[in-house]
Amino acid sequence: MRFDLTDLRLFLAVVDAGSITHGAADVGLSLAAASERLRDMEALGEVALLERGRRGVSPTEAGAALAHHARLILGQLRQMHGELGEYARGLRSTISILANTAAISEHLPEKLAHWMAANPQVDLQLKERQSVEIARSVAAGHAEIGILSAAAEMAGLTARPFATDRLVVVGSGHSLAQESSVRFADLAGEHFIALAGGALQDHIDAQASRIGVRLKIRVRLRDFEAICRLAGAGAGIGIVPDTAARRAKRSCGIVVVGLADDWATRRLVVCTAQGADLPVHARNLLDHLTSA
Repeated sequence: MRFDLTDLRLFLAVVDAGSITHGAADVGLSLAAASERLRDMEALGEVALLERGRRGVSPTEAGAALAHHARLILGQLRQMHGELGEYARGLRSTISILANTAAISEHLPEKLAHWMAANPQVDLQLKERQSVEIARSVAAGHAEIGILSAAAEMAGLTARPFATDRLVVVGSGHSLAQESSVRFADLAGEHFIALAGGALQDHIDAQASRIGVRLKIRVRLRDFEAICRLAGAGAGIGIVPDTAARRAKRSCGIVVVGLADDWATRRLVVCTAQGADLPVHARNLLDHLTSA
């Protein structure tokens, strides 16, 4: 069956109007030309598409199926024209992203830098959340893209690999024994330099509560480098992503020890709602974030 777009527009117009005369007028065709096209469509498909009566026309079962697919095709065509028009006019758009602390502080800046420079018409609405909340919000359609721990419940989501995030303990040579790794429970008696809120600190506090420990926190700071600087000076110990610790190791004079608990190694994924029809810029960003 070789139906062109004019055929599909005409057929939908006729079905919606319930009249060949009115449908033809809606798409700018004469009655004779419209009638000929409809006859050709039925001849090509070797199936009746319209039931013709004194009060007008109505689709047959086959005609109803054709109308359904015609609406989908023409809808996709309109979306394509709209997206291409955005490129042509340079209209601004905004992509909403929810991400956990490690993704925002350690992985996203480098990933986003070149993409945002290459897409100056796109703004990002980036918010920090815990992985559980990210999964729930993206599945419900409140954000287009989420970056979270793969351990979170993924019902209603489509996920792609993003990065691996490992948490480590940082301190001075005096505060940390020269071990390759340590368990979180063994640190219960230490004084901590903690984050001033955020999803990662909430995650650490939750792990402490799970084993019945209340962390002894000396001070709360807003970034990982500041935590490393105080930890290196012997003010206490901190828990930060391995990437941040390696970056600050030389300048802050810290000792870095692996955290042996399973929850300290997190595989991060990028997620979208299952079946989500993302706008073109969001799809492009999603592909960029998950590229090697």
